[in-house]
Amino acid sequence: MKTKVLIVEDDPHILLGLEEVLKSEGYETAACNRGDEAVAAVAKFQPTLIVLDVMLPGASGYDICKQLRAAKNSTPILMLTAKGQEIDKVIGLDLGADDYVTKPFGVRELLARIQALLRRGNHAPSPPALDESPFQIGSATVDPKTFQLKRGRAVVELTAKEVKLLQVFHAHVGEVLSRDKLLNEVWGYNYYGTTRTLDQVVVQLRKKLGDNGGEPKHLLTIHGVGYKLVN
Repeated sequence: MKTKVLIVEDDPHILLGLEEVLKSEGYETAACNRGDEAVAAVAKFQPTLIVLDVMLPGASGYDICKQLRAAKNSTPILMLTAKGQEIDKVIGLDLGADDYVTKPFGVRELLARIQALLRRGNHAPSPPALDESPFQIGSATVDPKTFQLKRGRAVVELTAKEVKLLQVFHAHVGEVLSRDKLLNEVWGYNYYGTTRTLDQVVVQLRKKLGDNGGEPKHLLTIHGVGYKLVN
């Protein structure tokens, strides 16, 4: 059975090129050129992997990522972005993308990223199951099922990566966790990005937890190693 790749891209030239390259490598492909039709295309085609452009008519690649992950769809997503700024990559990965390629990209790089994501899905060790029950961090209550954090009367929305990272911290409260361990458990093995992605998410979580002063009380940085949750 062929591996199925859904390409969500509105540029007809890039779309045609991707289809030709992937078909020549033995992949079965399907195409979608609108963001607001992508989720339905995923449901219909049931791809093994999604190649997803960020800038699309109807809905952005970020919106599609968020919708798929909120629906518990774990299909690997490779994002295509023309933006080179680190924060844009952080947003995509934080919302649930597994990797990204910046335009313009080479065919070899694209295929290598796709193959790495497929290998990870087939052979990477499965992280331990995380408790889906609500839990406390300081004065905040985190509910993994609703992707929400409640602090007093305030209700804050969390991304899939933020929820999972908090779950990992809560499962290892008081332990020093290395950046590599956190990246492996939350972003997955063979992750191509940098530890700056993790650092940026921790900064955002501190703000949402009300823990973003000069001296955070809960998500502590252990210099040269990683982070520790103190509750």
